[in-house]
Amino acid sequence: MQTFAINTLGCKVNQYEAQQIIKFLAGCKLLYVQDFKSADLIIIHTCCVTHIASAKSRQLVRKAEKQNPNAKIIVSGCLVSSDPAEFKNLNEKLLFTHNLKELFSLLKQEFNLQCNSFEYSSLEKFCGQTRAFLKVQDGCDGFCSYCIVPTTRPDISFKPIDKVINEAQDLVKAGHKEIVLTGIFLGAYGQNTVKRKNWPNNENPILAEMLEKIAQVPDLKRIRLSSLEPADVTNRLLEVIKNNHNIMPHLHLSLQSGSDKILKKMNRQYTVKDFLNSIENINLQLDRPAITTDIIAGFPGETVQDFAQSLSVAKLAGFSKIHIFPFSKRNGTAAAKLQDHIKQEVITERTGKLRELEKQLAEKFRKQFVGEIAQVLIEDEVNPSTGSGQTPSTVRQSSPQAGSGRCERYYEITVKSDAPITNTKNEIVKCKINDDLITGSLVS
Repeated sequence: MQTFAINTLGCKVNQYEAQQIIKFLAGCKLLYVQDFKSADLIIIHTCCVTHIASAKSRQLVRKAEKQNPNAKIIVSGCLVSSDPAEFKNLNEKLLFTHNLKELFSLLKQEFNLQCNSFEYSSLEKFCGQTRAFLKVQDGCDGFCSYCIVPTTRPDISFKPIDKVINEAQDLVKAGHKEIVLTGIFLGAYGQNTVKRKNWPNNENPILAEMLEKIAQVPDLKRIRLSSLEPADVTNRLLEVIKNNHNIMPHLHLSLQSGSDKILKKMNRQYTVKDFLNSIENINLQLDRPAITTDIIAGFPGETVQDFAQSLSVAKLAGFSKIHIFPFSKRNGTAAAKLQDHIKQEVITERTGKLRELEKQLAEKFRKQFVGEIAQVLIEDEVNPSTGSGQTPSTVRQSSPQAGSGRCERYYEITVKSDAPITNTKNEIVKCKINDDLITGSLVS
């Protein structure tokens, strides 16, 4: 039996597509293996959102070539579509594909695969993860000035609601208790453009409609939404979240900058006032929701005052987590052509300040819940005899543990118990949050 391995970088959409590739090849009777050395076929599903992502993608290709020079290696994903020069120093024998349809055709040709179907639009399970990602939207034509994605994924599409529901049902039947709805621009679900000025009334009611229906899927314990923008969080969407207890009180709103000047240069579709008004409305409608965000440090032309405004807005918003991105110049984007690029040492300094603030805000957010009961989906089980597992070393040996996972408001908790507990992975357990903010005591 022929074997294949796949390694994927980047966003939840990429992770979802990797699962589609696994499903396709398994359906063609190839055996999925974890190790490059054991594979007849190696697929590297790449990302190019930052220079680091691009570099890691190329490193993985070189690793595959070194570990298994006899394997056929296919490079797919966004980096392939962004700039052919990215691969100019790599082996000429590599195969490249721009999208899944092209990839599957190439696979059939190269491996003479006899597959019953080329249907790859849905998944029945999400291999190797407790939480399943469900891609409901793809593509972007927003052209934020720093972002290469509209070049690599220009075609806007969305999955019909009935197919979303059917796929969610299959994932629940496979044992997944939590589903994360994701897309390249999730807020544009149901629309043929991400530009709100072209939407009727500048609003999108279809996202809330889909979310309300998926919340009714039997035995679906948890639903999360991936990244949104302020205008995506309508009163109707908040009403749906509030009325369905299996939709988690956690929203990810990408800020990127707290300066209106910089937001305009970024070609974002909101102002600072829009953002803070949205935060205020979310906090009025939901009980102490977790609001996470993205912030770019060192965008071209970002002054000391602009950066100070980003820190100020982050404090006002009270983010529970900040994903921090040092500005990364991407050829082919408008930002790459801007003047006043920031020196690397300044970007590094600003990144450090954001990390310090992120730590303070995360601690402040978690302190609200000390002594309260949280429900944790165990993603990493701890061996009670050795204490081994993917948990913080500071708590690993203090007492028996059930494992670690994320609570309703997304932050990670290590669950501790008075007695050893096994078989907790993929279970939702109750715990009382301890004052160290990172552990919880199991509650029966």
